[in-house]
This record gives sequence, C-alpha cells and structure tokens, in this order.
Amino acid sequence: MCDETKSIIDYFEGQVNETPTRVYMTQPMGDSVKTWTFEETLDESKRMAAYLDSLGLEPGSKIALCSKNCAWWVMADFAILMSGHVTVPVYPTLTADTVSYTLEHSDSKLIFIGKLDEGPWAEMKKGVPEDMPTVAFPLCPEGEFSENWKDLIEKNEPMESIKKRVPEELATIIYTSGSTGRPKGVMISSKTMVISACALGPLLKITASDRMLSYLPLAHTMERWCVESVSCIFGVAIFFADKLATFKDDLVRAKPTLFLSVPRLYTKFQQGVFAELPPQKLNRLFSIPLISYVVKKKILKKLGLNSVRFAGSGSAPIPAELIAWYKRIGLELLEGYGMTENFSYSHINRPGKGAPGYVGTPYDDVEHRLTDNDEIEVKSPGIMMGYYKNPEATAEMMTEDGWLKTGDKGKIDSENRLMITGRTKELFKTSKGKYVAPAPIEGKLIVHPRVELACIGGVAQPFCHAVLQISDQAKAEIAKDVKNKNIIELELEELIKKVNATLDDHEHVGFVAIVNDEWLPENGMLTPTQKIKRSAIEEKYSPNNETWYDSKKKVIWHGW
Repeated sequence: MCDETKSIIDYFEGQVNETPTRVYMTQPMGDSVKTWTFEETLDESKRMAAYLDSLGLEPGSKIALCSKNCAWWVMADFAILMSGHVTVPVYPTLTADTVSYTLEHSDSKLIFIGKLDEGPWAEMKKGVPEDMPTVAFPLCPEGEFSENWKDLIEKNEPMESIKKRVPEELATIIYTSGSTGRPKGVMISSKTMVISACALGPLLKITASDRMLSYLPLAHTMERWCVESVSCIFGVAIFFADKLATFKDDLVRAKPTLFLSVPRLYTKFQQGVFAELPPQKLNRLFSIPLISYVVKKKILKKLGLNSVRFAGSGSAPIPAELIAWYKRIGLELLEGYGMTENFSYSHINRPGKGAPGYVGTPYDDVEHRLTDNDEIEVKSPGIMMGYYKNPEATAEMMTEDGWLKTGDKGKIDSENRLMITGRTKELFKTSKGKYVAPAPIEGKLIVHPRVELACIGGVAQPFCHAVLQISDQAKAEIAKDVKNKNIIELELEELIKKVNATLDDHEHVGFVAIVNDEWLPENGMLTPTQKIKRSAIEEKYSPNNETWYDSKKKVIWHGW
C-alpha cells in the first residue's frame, strides 16, 4: 500500500531497517568491483548530507549533479534530499552553453562532478562558473575541484536528523532534453517520485529479490523512476555499467531480472544476433522444435538477458516487428509511454497482454483522452508542478481543467489501449498537399537489420525520402570490401518496395540517402534519450535535396 506522506528516503530507511547488510549497489571500478549494503549507503549519504547542511544554504536550494550513472550519483541525490534541498541533474554530455544555461537558470549553488568521459567534460567544464563550488566523485575526470567526496565522507559524521519532506514539496528539477529550443526545467514533487514507483511494483510483481542494471541516464525521468525510486520502495539491487566496452560483462554480472532500455539498444542487440546468424538461417533453426528451444536459450544467455522476467522499452516508439521478434525468442518487451512532464508515469503494456504497436493502457490512476485533432492529453499523479521560472510555458502545456497536452497524436482502441501515430508538430505536407506523419514510416525502416536510424523528409517535395544511418555490421562489411555496397543497396531497394506496399500513395518513400556521418547527442543529432533531432538532421542535409531528387536513384550514398 502506497503511503503518499513518505518520501523515497523514508522508504529507503525502511529497507535499511529490514535488511541492513544486504547488498544494494554494485559499482565497477575498472579491474575491481565495489559494493554498498543498504546500511552503508545510508551512512555515506547521511555523511554527505551533513556536509551540505554545514554550508548553511537556504532550505530548498538547488544543487546540481553531473555524472554518468554510478553509486555516488544515487548517494548524492539522497544527500541532497536528506538535507532539504532540490536536485538538478545535468546530463553528462552537453555543450558548455547548455551547462551554463542550466546552472544559471536553476539557481544552482553547488555542483557534484562525477564519472565523466574526458572529451565531453573538456567542453562541459567551460559552462561551470569559476566561482561555483564543486564536489568531485571518485572516478571523476582529472581537474581542480573545491572538495572531493572521499575527504568529505571521512571528515563528516552522519547527519543525525534527516530533513523530512512534505509530499507536495519540490524534490527535483529535470531539464528536458528537447529537440528544439532551450531546455525547460520540469519541477517534480516528492509525492510524485513515490506514487509512480509504488504503482509499478504490483504490476510487475517487483520484490527485493529483483536486480536491475542502471545505465540509461539517471539525469532523465525513466531511469530515475524505474530504478532509483523503485529500488528505494521495493529494495531492488542496483548494478552499474562501467563503460560501453564492458557493457556485456556488466550485464552478465548483474543478471538482471528487470531490464529497461530504449529501442535503439534492442535493435543493436538484434543486429548483433543477425551478424552471427542471418535472419534466414535463424528462421530455419526456429522451425525445428528442439533446436529452436536451444537456440533461443543461447541467444538470451549471450545477450545477458536470460534471467529477465520483464523487459521495458520507452523513450521512443519501438517497431511492432521488433517486439514480435523478441517475443519469439522468449523475452516479453513491455512498451511504455510517458514524458518528462509527467515523470514518465502514463501508459504501459501489462504483462501477458502486450499488443505490438500500442504503448498500452493508462496506469490505474491515470486518465487519457483525445482532442478533436487526435492530440493525446493525459491526467496523471505524475504531472509536474510546472516549468521552473516559466509560467507561460506551463500554461501552454496544460488545459484549463488540468490535463497535460502531450503534443503526440494517437488513437485509442476498444480495449482502452493507446497507439502513438506521430507528433502534432512533425506532420508535413508533400507537394501533393497531403499530410505525412514521419514516425510510423521510420519505424518500418529501422526494423531492417541494415538500418539503425532513419529520418523521413520531403516537405513540399513530390514524394518522401529517408535519410539513414546504417548498422555497424553493414559499415564493417563495406570497410572489408567496398563491393558489399552493391549487396546492401539491393537489400534497401527491396526494403523501399516492402515499406511502400504498406503505405498510402502520398506517403511512399522515393529514395533513401545513406549518410556517412555519426548521429550522436554530442553533435546535436540525437537527444540524450537517443531520439533523432529532426530539425537538426533536416538542417544539415536539406541542402542536398535538389541533387538527391534529380538523381532519380533509389539508394544514394552520401559522403562515402
């Protein structure tokens, strides 16, 4: 039963009282691994809280936290909440300008600097004011900082009396990654962090025996809710990933029972399987009963997902075909839907009732409805308190009767399941005068093993086109022998035909342009949650439109 008067810290203290010596966090440290029990986590967090309290900051002061996921991220967040302040996460790969804006706009008084890559940090540190106090985590980059975590923990005794949080009190400000414009600070209350996690537990039958690997950014809502808040309330053990090169080992170490990811990673996993067992061969093996069972078990074990009870997908639409493929190998992917503005607490496919193509039904205490132009509006306990210092933008996002305007278009079926059909602001017209929703078409393209990312364009053009990023495996084949471009080209021509057969005439894709650039959050082509930044991609490649359309080719290699 959810107690809305409690904070996640209150719940965590309950876990400490029940099982103080049970391991809560496991952190890779290069060649070794460090662990913290529930009791040790509380002790270290309270020591840092005592330091923050000693600074004499005004109650409710904003304290920034910039790091990749790690044990100290969680303890720093706990310490900020324990000392009566507000956490402002800063995504660990941003431009100096965005860092500067976030720290200034949020009125942050101090920043924790944690586990960061040297390259991004070299850029980001330019945005940290010279006079802002800094506290460095272990594993932080080289540099000069005001204080370091280890010394402060040794010097400070645990805070004796944790500041109690009022349910409606501001707990954190999460700045939206956004695909356009300045990020906005979404204000989330203490109560929201509790209610959303409490609701997820019974649905997935979460217990203290569950394990999760934390690698999606804690700076965003999905991981903060599904990993940090859930772990406080249900006692789930958290394992952290070290780096991309060790991700597979980190996954095997964690043996997660609950796994949360984004569509792009599930696609990469699938492409890795296809690189060793091409789809045609795999289908043949799946058609042989006994061999099929063995092969599927081996695939899941190799992926490190053989202990997973439920796997979740969010952040961006996941193709129905990809969900069906994972179900075929024995993994149920539960797609969910939510926004920063409602702490991701909106919709989910129920276990055993998942419907590919749908993001599920609302949580029991969430309502949804469609406007006359099919925009989805949601009423949820997860709805933000508003945008920090931006009442005008808050008013634009909310209806007069308290519903959140999502900006997504959708449809609701007879079983109350929601399907996302596109973004209201992403619709565009070709020269034929009919609207095209790009996202569903992109979803049909990225299920192909050769395609990793796709962006549909064609404003005022006679037909649509797609700008593609091909898979790492495809790039490796081309690097090995340039003649493989011809094979890939034929496969993509077939893909165009297959996709067009499922579309209305005005939506047909006339050609695909394969660009030899890498789309990353660091270069502004993707959001931190791995969604394409449509405006940035269109701005970069639209000058080529005339040449591309005049070429009359079905597959164009740009920059190769």
